[in-house]
Amino acid sequence: MNQIRLSESTLGPGKRVLLLMLLLLLSALLLVTWLGRGSLAVIEGELTVPNLTETVTIERDRQGIPTISSADRRATAYGLGFVHAQERFFQMDLLRRNSAGELSQLIGKSTLDHDRRIRVHRFRSRAQRNIASAPAAHLAVLEAYAHGVNAGLSQLDRKPFEYFLLGSEPQAWQPEDSLLVLFSMYMTLQDQFAETELHDSLMAEVLPADLYAFLHPGGGSWDAPLLGDAFEPAGIPSSGVTDILGAKSLVYQPLRDSDDRTIGSNNWAVGGALTEHGAAMVADDMHLNIQVPNIWYRARWPLANGLVMTGASLPGTPAMIVGSNSKVAWGFTNTGGDWSDVVVLEVDAQEQRYRVPEGWVAFNEVEETLQVKGRQPEVLMVKDTRWGPIIGRDHQGRLLALRWVAHDPEGANMNIIGMENVFSVAEAMRVASSFGQPAQNFVGGDVQGNIGWTVAGPIPRRVGLAGNRPRSWADDVAGWQGYLDYDEAPKVYNPPSHRIWTANARTLSGEYLQLMGDGGYALGARQQQIRDALFAREQFTEQDLLAIQLDDRALFLQRWQQHLRALLSSKNAAEVPLRQPREVLLRELDNWGGRASADSVGYRLVRNFRHKVIEYSIAPFVTALLQKDPTFDSHFIKRSIEYPVWTMIKRQPQHLLSPDFDSWQALQLAALNDVLEKMAADGQPLAEQTWGAENRADIVHPLVKAVPALKPWLSMPAEPLSGDAHMPRVQKPDNGASERMVVAPGHEQRGIFHMATGQSGHPWSRWFDDGHRDWVEGNPSAFLPAASRYQLRLMPE
Repeated sequence: MNQIRLSESTLGPGKRVLLLMLLLLLSALLLVTWLGRGSLAVIEGELTVPNLTETVTIERDRQGIPTISSADRRATAYGLGFVHAQERFFQMDLLRRNSAGELSQLIGKSTLDHDRRIRVHRFRSRAQRNIASAPAAHLAVLEAYAHGVNAGLSQLDRKPFEYFLLGSEPQAWQPEDSLLVLFSMYMTLQDQFAETELHDSLMAEVLPADLYAFLHPGGGSWDAPLLGDAFEPAGIPSSGVTDILGAKSLVYQPLRDSDDRTIGSNNWAVGGALTEHGAAMVADDMHLNIQVPNIWYRARWPLANGLVMTGASLPGTPAMIVGSNSKVAWGFTNTGGDWSDVVVLEVDAQEQRYRVPEGWVAFNEVEETLQVKGRQPEVLMVKDTRWGPIIGRDHQGRLLALRWVAHDPEGANMNIIGMENVFSVAEAMRVASSFGQPAQNFVGGDVQGNIGWTVAGPIPRRVGLAGNRPRSWADDVAGWQGYLDYDEAPKVYNPPSHRIWTANARTLSGEYLQLMGDGGYALGARQQQIRDALFAREQFTEQDLLAIQLDDRALFLQRWQQHLRALLSSKNAAEVPLRQPREVLLRELDNWGGRASADSVGYRLVRNFRHKVIEYSIAPFVTALLQKDPTFDSHFIKRSIEYPVWTMIKRQPQHLLSPDFDSWQALQLAALNDVLEKMAADGQPLAEQTWGAENRADIVHPLVKAVPALKPWLSMPAEPLSGDAHMPRVQKPDNGASERMVVAPGHEQRGIFHMATGQSGHPWSRWFDDGHRDWVEGNPSAFLPAASRYQLRLMPE
């Protein structure tokens, strides 16, 4: 047999270098594979582990969804912590560090500004305080969960791959860290520094009263509250642009984002009178930023009382967040209520003391040490008051403190574990009112067919103030007096319509609305579309509710499509040159389909035309506000801006027109031209500039932002997505339905569950993206885990 021999005479210098590079690359790939595969989860066999009270069996189905079984609830928590750590530890670590202001210890100086800003809240200290007073049963579950997390981490052959990339070591989990995960949810779902109140107050101060009322309506024809009617927006004001800008020509200020940033979540329930099996049915899709891995982790565990918990858990916590216990099903959406207040401090000349009802007291100063990877620790001095931490100054230079639910003991607890002991939605509503979490619209239904809504989370009892304007609390006239009890809290139980719906817009009117306040409700169009779809039928199956979740009809934009078509068809507009032939644009508008369809050019035209018209229309008012306070964020003027902008373009009041334009028609045609220019920026013809070309999935691991070269391994496919903001099927490139759930308690085998990405955050895992395709396409995948394929037993030492 002939042998091939390579020698220096066979390979020249260039080939030898190339061969060496290939060998080095192959070695690097082998090393990465060895390191990566060593941190894959253990899914079969038996392990003897420390701090475990009873044997735990963990059975996984084909998608990696675990069923965790044990005779002891603490052991079940241990098992959940074990699987969370094995597949999601880095995610959990980021969540606890995010709220604790400890990211820089792991990542370095790039996150130092974030840590400085967040340390004002001193969430780790508050978590330790809350843990110290937790009920013994909850503390036992938290401790068992922490033991399980640390055991799961230690049973990996090698540390999670993210820590190799960062050159860091994972740190053990503590019971308090589970509350830090809850505080991270506060940071996502509520206003961390009361910016809504501050920006709203600036607008009320700078703008004439009639102009403020016009630009900042509390609602309008798109409202669809559970209780009460739609509001009537204010009419066209007599005050105009010259009243706030004077004779000075406008310095155009582009907006930072569209009015669609407040998108939130959907949930609804139908009573047993509307289902064939007689049980209530609950639908829930929580809209959040979507990353790799997903924020939720699917799981199931049976309980000694005969209930079985199934649904979405939150890695870092030992409880089921949404799902079914086989007797009651429930889901959440963010309320949009007002859960904080800004206190204007009256201080002495040296700003060493502040006034309280009893007199003058000194600030409480606390040293917070920030550990920074690769640098010396940094000491931060946090000033605190009896009402909360100092968060800065307003545009008048006044010192401000923040009174926030999250800072109180009632703000973070594990009372959601109580859902493991409720057998009716009436019981569940009472338990939900005690949850220590960001206040949510709790919507639930039970196996008997009952449905209910209430607020899950603490509601402050305000005295002497509405809560929408900063003010002094020094005279004991205004303040909070604890929290409402369940009997005082707003609630809806078994409404005559047998239907309940929420979607982050205003749910209440009158006295109940005063209790909840307005923390920035979303426009009601999405909520209204859900309500109307629920009233369009008298019987529902799980598939019917999934169809509502996937509804991408652009009902909200129909009038804008008609308006744009009329604008293009008008004789006066024909004289203005456009970047595309009018007949081409009209053809795309006629063929838009009336949906946020990924293949629609017309939808993208209408949607982006509306956004640009809004931008141009409110630019004078945003400019005036920025002149008063350069930190003003235009987002806070836009949550209900649809009402005044639509009125302006239909009525065309000259005194409200931006001085950058000669007429309202000129403003709109300029907006259209800008949209067309941006759409054509990549050189593709208009026929290829579909909504999906813009709305393309960008679901990636957090490390990809720091190391873009990792994207091919740590991301979901960048595919075009249907859906948008003002419709049930909310969808942005990295934001949308993090999960979709439809379930009737007692009939879970008929339920549906979608989750973006897969169970595991590990790119070599078989469950890295398993199930993601069902989420993209809307396939009715099962709520319950499938048959067991893998079994792991955890044995006590």
